[in-house]
Amino acid sequence: MATFLYRLGRWAFVRRRLVTFLWIAVLAVGGVLAAKAPAAPDDGFAMPGTEAQKAFDLMNERFPGGHADGASARLVFVAPSGEKITAGAGREAVERTLGELDHAEQVTAAVDPFRAGAVSKDGTTAYATVSYSAKAGELSKGATDALEQAAQHGRDAGLKVEVGGNALMAKPGAGGSSEAIGMALSAVVLVITFGSLLAAGLPLLTAVVGVGLGMALITALGSTLGLSGTTGTLAMMLGLAVGIDYAVFIVSRYRAELTEGRTPQEAAGRAVGTAGSAVVFAGLTVVIALAGLSVVGIPVLATMGLAAAGTVVIAVLVALTLVPALLGFLGRKVLPRKARKADKAGKATDGTTRAAAKENGGARWARFVLRRPLAVLLGGVIGLGVLAAPALDLRLGLPGDEAKPTSTTQRRAYDLLSEGFGPGFNGPLTVLVDAKGVADPKAAADQVSKKVAGLPGVVTVAPAMFNQAGDTALLTAIPATGPSEAETKDIVHAIRGDAAALKSATGATVLVSGTTAMNIDVSQKLTDALLPYLALVVGLAVLLLLVVFRSVLVPLKAALGFLLSVAAALGAVVAVFQWGWLADLIGVEQTGPVMSMMPIFMIGVVFGLAMDYEVFLVTRIREGFVHGEQPDEAIVTGFRHNARVVTAAAFIMIAVFAGFIGMSEPMIKMMGLGLATAVAFDAFIVRMTIVPAVLALLGRRAWWLPRRLDRLVPDVDVEGSKLQPPAPEPAPARESVTV
Repeated sequence: MATFLYRLGRWAFVRRRLVTFLWIAVLAVGGVLAAKAPAAPDDGFAMPGTEAQKAFDLMNERFPGGHADGASARLVFVAPSGEKITAGAGREAVERTLGELDHAEQVTAAVDPFRAGAVSKDGTTAYATVSYSAKAGELSKGATDALEQAAQHGRDAGLKVEVGGNALMAKPGAGGSSEAIGMALSAVVLVITFGSLLAAGLPLLTAVVGVGLGMALITALGSTLGLSGTTGTLAMMLGLAVGIDYAVFIVSRYRAELTEGRTPQEAAGRAVGTAGSAVVFAGLTVVIALAGLSVVGIPVLATMGLAAAGTVVIAVLVALTLVPALLGFLGRKVLPRKARKADKAGKATDGTTRAAAKENGGARWARFVLRRPLAVLLGGVIGLGVLAAPALDLRLGLPGDEAKPTSTTQRRAYDLLSEGFGPGFNGPLTVLVDAKGVADPKAAADQVSKKVAGLPGVVTVAPAMFNQAGDTALLTAIPATGPSEAETKDIVHAIRGDAAALKSATGATVLVSGTTAMNIDVSQKLTDALLPYLALVVGLAVLLLLVVFRSVLVPLKAALGFLLSVAAALGAVVAVFQWGWLADLIGVEQTGPVMSMMPIFMIGVVFGLAMDYEVFLVTRIREGFVHGEQPDEAIVTGFRHNARVVTAAAFIMIAVFAGFIGMSEPMIKMMGLGLATAVAFDAFIVRMTIVPAVLALLGRRAWWLPRRLDRLVPDVDVEGSKLQPPAPEPAPARESVTV
């Protein structure tokens, strides 16, 4: 592979104008296709195989026009202090507000709270449910404007009015200030690392090209492949991250080859042949982790993972072709001016002769670890173990309005409902009674209602609502606890546990659905998929790294180190978002369970990035070992050349992810903190500390490979040991001259 990539790098360097033109043309075509593509479809957060989804589908079938998956708003009205909402002025204001919504765009029903009995016992609070024909995120501007105007008219009448539900849910975008902040911080890190504006700007430029093409293709293929509007979020975040990383490693190797006296063309070939080989395998590990999200069984996660994997493939292709092409235009200008002058004098970048390069910070750190590897190893493992301890108390869930900032109307509506009716009103359970073929459907529904009402923790059960055919009923059960509480989950399991007995007694099938039940099912499905997903991703990556390093122990060490860093990052997330440690510092207003998708999402993203650092750092160590260095000296060589750039790459990733901590949405804030801490732990504690300590303790045994495996495993030569410069062309024969 190294030989092929070496030739590819030299070709791209020589044919730089052609390569650059082709990438510009492909980007332009992608942009045109994206501009002409129809709008992306709805996310369709379906959960096939869950009881809640089965009930949703049955509701849509038995209650045509009911729009079970449609958006809904819950308007909460509170009378002024000392007054009743049922009094003349308050009642008139509520009815007038709902009258405006009766004929509003996309509204299918606006339930009068006085007729529905949705008034608190003290008569100060009432709520009205407004149902829509369109899904959340697909409401027209006219529909949302009418809802906000009606609420404002209620406030103008002297009432406190807040809007809960998902009708005003903002549609997530693919970019914004967080990406801009991440790019700015990345630029600063690159300028400090390379000491050259041109060298710093090249990775940013190529990353933008790769992400731009990836996002354009996602948009262009959205309607054809069913890619939703939010599919590109993960693709943009990861595409930007790995795009910068991969270009940084190739540019760094190119600069190193130049300072060793090679011509720019030869340096480009060797950079792509060596660092490019590492890029290919690092990219494959990321693709494996992202494509593996398909096994979770959640369609939206699968499409996000596959789209992001495609963007990573584009980032790899850009790094292997466009980066050397642009290096062809820059030549030696990627070196700082001082280094270019030193290079002309036959010296290394730091001002010494090439034969005796000065020890830099990376080499000094490696020698420190080599002097006391066991102490460093124990310190790193124990430290990560302590940080991971809070993860033992991990509780998963899908936080709702209760986790939103108090500045939002959804959070204020949640609090008002809890005060007026109890926390369970924010998480009602929908119980579907399928009595098709039953002699007396009403009697069956009544029996189910009595059974549910008698369960511990159930406050009340609303009267059954039948469909037009009279064979299916919907019951609404109100628990005493909030939607994210463990007691509410127990009620759902209790109803489902009694379903078999109820079917035997009544002949009717009982299903539990609603937003609360759906969130419980999602959390359970993600929990069940966690271990199989982890085994699949880690197993395939270990096999891939076995090929890369031709070693059994190095891939196992890489996987175990990754598990340590992820566990420590989950511990940090639990400590902040579940326990409330330092919550005020980053603006967490409400503690609660950790988002159900967080562990799988973190594993998928961080595993790929962790293996990036592993491949880039350890391949250079192996390169030194293969070229005849002793194991300890090979470790020092790897750190001398790559520790600085791995550190820069990690800081870039931390900057990109940390930008999301400042967002107001709690789930995005949680993702930003989790990913930033995971990268920090993995890069600086695992890869830069534990890895050299383990390699030092193992010595030559680190590169042990059984003879049978040695014959079976292909030699991909990722360290470039077989690279040879092209033979010089023979000088033309001198013509003899007769005098």
